[in-house]
Amino acid sequence: MQSATPVSNELLYGLDDRPRPLPALLAALQHVLASFVGIITPPLVIGSILGLQAQLPYLISMALMVSGVGTLIQARRPLGIGAGMICLQGTSFAFLSAILAAGMLVKQRGGSAEDILAMIFGVCFFGAFVQVALSRCIGYLRRVVTPLVTGIVITLIGISLIKVGITDLGGGFKAADFGAPINLALGGLVLLGIILLNRSRRPWVRLSAIVIGLAVGSLAAWACGVLQPHALPALPLIALPQPFRYGFAFDWTVFLPVALIYLISSIETVGDLTANCMISRQPISGPGYLARLKGGVLGDGVSCLLAATFNAFPNTTFAQNNGVIQLTGVASRHVGLYIGALLIALGLFPLLGAILQQIPKPVLGGATLVMFGSVAAAGVRILAQAPLDRRSLLIIATSFGVGLGIAAQPSLLDQLPAVVKTLFDSAITSGGLSAILLNLLLPEESLPASAAALIEEP
Repeated sequence: MQSATPVSNELLYGLDDRPRPLPALLAALQHVLASFVGIITPPLVIGSILGLQAQLPYLISMALMVSGVGTLIQARRPLGIGAGMICLQGTSFAFLSAILAAGMLVKQRGGSAEDILAMIFGVCFFGAFVQVALSRCIGYLRRVVTPLVTGIVITLIGISLIKVGITDLGGGFKAADFGAPINLALGGLVLLGIILLNRSRRPWVRLSAIVIGLAVGSLAAWACGVLQPHALPALPLIALPQPFRYGFAFDWTVFLPVALIYLISSIETVGDLTANCMISRQPISGPGYLARLKGGVLGDGVSCLLAATFNAFPNTTFAQNNGVIQLTGVASRHVGLYIGALLIALGLFPLLGAILQQIPKPVLGGATLVMFGSVAAAGVRILAQAPLDRRSLLIIATSFGVGLGIAAQPSLLDQLPAVVKTLFDSAITSGGLSAILLNLLLPEESLPASAAALIEEP
């Protein structure tokens, strides 16, 4: 059935409408443009910091391919897995700090690149079952991990990642030319370009701001001699998925921070799905809505299981694609099938990853600084929507104080057992657990009778 009749003042195609192939393909391309850089940036950051340059082309290919499969599952909703909407799955920035900590731990032990990836994917594989289990108890989960807790953790994630972005902007970790004026100029050019492009009134320019910024920055780096393209490695024309290509390992000390982020990621997905329902003109209450939430979070969990199995980093539902739905007026879940097919096609070719790997770190840092800052800003926005009474402010202050304090002075835990230090030397785990515990233990403040009466008056 084809329909071009608006189901509302804003939608050209409703959730179950079937657009013709050409408009569906064009809408899908906009979704891919909006998410492409977000999908490939985490592998680029992880690979550059952990020294996984040889594995990067394959890791990028698998990131794109798994994102495509996960998007298909969300749109198709087989066996109740998925939300049955355009829920583009992409590599999650939220896991970067925990993954980098796990990789650095293995590296400090003398592990090889394969050992690092075996540990990361093994921990993420078991962590995905946390999200699968949480999908069955969404109602209870939303009462335990409130918007206040979610906002605190997401803000801490963003603040932790900003250090990664600014390090790349300077030239990279332990770079001989770290902080060189040319590095700062290139990173600043990309940063300024993205800011200006995001202020454009043309939707396609805003959606492509990061892609354009990276392209302009790379051209400037080439003109200045910073980017010196080298011969592409001998890679197969097509990359085929290989389950657990790098092996499988597990460590409790790195599992717990990852499990906590799966918990937070599930709550974030609930918020993204709710926004998607509103934009797609679907109910945001009742049994149908709850079933869609359960299926969507379960779809995220299954995508993460596939990601860990086929050598990609954890996935999540991308929030920016809700904006694409709103801009295009196309909410049809059938467009999700086109999006998934395009991402899978891109993931088949590892040469794409080898080309992207040559982007200079200052250029990449200029873009990731905005992305990571936007993660922190998203957390602040969630906090602003929570009632900020004395109890909430105390939880925020304590969680930020503990999390950021330990991150600033990790030697504070040096005299404690190694397992404690490994678990709590991250701002996310120490601050996030503080927020969850305080939210459970501190009683809610009740309003005085006079204030309650004033609120109840019309």
